[in-house]
Amino acid sequence: MTPAHTHKISRSSKTAVTAAVLGLVVLALLVAAPWWAGRADMRLLSEIFLYLSLACLWNLLAGYAGLVSVGQQAFVGFGGYMLFALAMFAGLSPLAAIPLAGVLGALVAVPVALLIFRLRGAYFAIGTWVMAEVFRLSFAQVSALGGGSGTSLPVALVKSIASSRSMREATTYWLALGMAVLVLVVIYALLRSRSGLALTAIRDSELASQSFGIDIWRHKFAVYVLTAGLTAMTGALIFLQKLRISPDAAFSVNDWTAFVIFIVVIGGIGTLEGPIIGVIVFFLLRETLADLGSTYLLILGMVAIVVMLKAPKGLWGTLKARTGLELFPLSRRVVKNKT
Repeated sequence: MTPAHTHKISRSSKTAVTAAVLGLVVLALLVAAPWWAGRADMRLLSEIFLYLSLACLWNLLAGYAGLVSVGQQAFVGFGGYMLFALAMFAGLSPLAAIPLAGVLGALVAVPVALLIFRLRGAYFAIGTWVMAEVFRLSFAQVSALGGGSGTSLPVALVKSIASSRSMREATTYWLALGMAVLVLVVIYALLRSRSGLALTAIRDSELASQSFGIDIWRHKFAVYVLTAGLTAMTGALIFLQKLRISPDAAFSVNDWTAFVIFIVVIGGIGTLEGPIIGVIVFFLLRETLADLGSTYLLILGMVAIVVMLKAPKGLWGTLKARTGLELFPLSRRVVKNKT
């Protein structure tokens, strides 16, 4: 064997294979949750899955494409309202309306992107928040959907999801789990593709990426539209579980953007594992400290400040920097061939 063939480029590792096996076991247990978990536990798990979806999508947008948005609640609320509108006025089943809400979210993101992509840096972030407020004010004027006070999903449509309450709860739980898995698979597949390599290069240095011929605007635009569509689907699922929607709840910057940013920053922006770690930390803090009222929000802020000072790359980002550990193998490494 010649010296040139003694090494090869690889992405996989024993740690990643072990993590994949454990992940499949955990996924199987989660799929079976309706048979072993209580109603409250399933609701909590569903909320965790949906927040994980939102965090992973915001991480893709900000951590890889460099688009720091504080207005993703625009697409959460849009997806929720499209679910209600399609089910109530178009006669669609709520389950059929979920993917269509995602398609509509992606379509409406096209003109939004063409407008706000003219802005840079902090102006872009402010622009996304302004667009979210435009969405909120616009839907507050739609009297057919309850105007400013909102509306509830009709009982007949709720019952069309499944024949019994337990089956409806199981169905919405599986949809939330499926959404989280779909988002992780889509992002993982994207980041392992040539487009993902371009996004990683853009994240590291836009100037160097441009010098290598990477079309930065096109890649950012594609990520923005993809993220908007999947965020709208997630929003549709959120309000399918709530069965009621209002402008203030649908376009809440605290619920759908501030908490999501906290999750990503705590876990580690620019890593696939970061949002998973972040969402676990967030819900542990929330379930432990929620009874403290406004003090709970102060503690969240203190935790975020401490993590940013002591571990600027987030919990997982710091661990990865020190150990090179990856559960989702994205980095290429040189390994020696077995003889």
